[in-house]
Amino acid sequence: MVADTIAAPPVQPTRPARPRRSSRARREALRGWGYALPTAAFVVFVFLVPLGLVLKMSGSDWPLLGGDRGWNFPENYADAVDHRLFWDSIRFTLTYTVITTILLVGLGLGLAMLVQESTRWKAFLRTSFLVPSALGLASASLLFYVLYSPYAGPFADLMQAWGFTFLGSPEGALWSTVFLIVWRYAGFYMLLMLVGLQGIPDDVYEAARIDGASRWQTFRDITLPLLRPTFALTIVLCVTGSLLAFEQFYILTKGGPDNSTMTIVQLIYNVAFQGQNDLGVAAAISVIVLIALIVINVFQLRAFRRPEEG
Repeated sequence: MVADTIAAPPVQPTRPARPRRSSRARREALRGWGYALPTAAFVVFVFLVPLGLVLKMSGSDWPLLGGDRGWNFPENYADAVDHRLFWDSIRFTLTYTVITTILLVGLGLGLAMLVQESTRWKAFLRTSFLVPSALGLASASLLFYVLYSPYAGPFADLMQAWGFTFLGSPEGALWSTVFLIVWRYAGFYMLLMLVGLQGIPDDVYEAARIDGASRWQTFRDITLPLLRPTFALTIVLCVTGSLLAFEQFYILTKGGPDNSTMTIVQLIYNVAFQGQNDLGVAAAISVIVLIALIVINVFQLRAFRRPEEG
């Protein structure tokens, strides 16, 4: 009886042994790292290393032909902000960005809806709108430089008779360049908008027609809200590309007339390689532009976030 009343010692629960990773799992993990390694190396050597060099250069006395002469932060940033063309180039770049973004996004949506609604000429219209996108921006700029030429262009006699030039005034140079960019990129943004339109289910439009919604109500209450992700992508691409504009203005106007079409990227080029030849100040302007791009893109992505996403 005494033996029966003695409590047995508690049994300690045993932890299940962790299964060892098989050699097959290790091989798959190594294979995954092998697939990711080229991309990681590309990002490191093409993006991170140059970014680190620009950051170091922006805080150093670094003339074009003299090399690194030591740390001088924050003099480069002060010289960048005090440059006589810094704020004018920012204002012009922002003006150009607003104009091109409105025109390209609006025209891209209009062309996409035209192509989507058209049945007989769909293939012809798509090809016609996309052909300019196959041409490089530098090549397109050279083409329009000849078209705008008052000496060799097809409109030379007309310009001489009327006494005007496409690139001879600040307003003319701006709108001539905007026309080039719209001609070159409208088909690309049409394609992005067309993908977004085709992603909207037909059942939604059918339900709207049954409810008696007009075409304008359908466009306002269905098409535009469901195109929010597409708008976010196109506007981010357009704003980023416009803020970094360089080739078209460098080829068409060289920043003229009288520095009226000087973009911020062209100012970086001029400070680094023409006149001032100061890589440190040019790098400081580049860092300022990079920070501005990050802030603008974050703001745009948050602005296009769905209400339920918070």
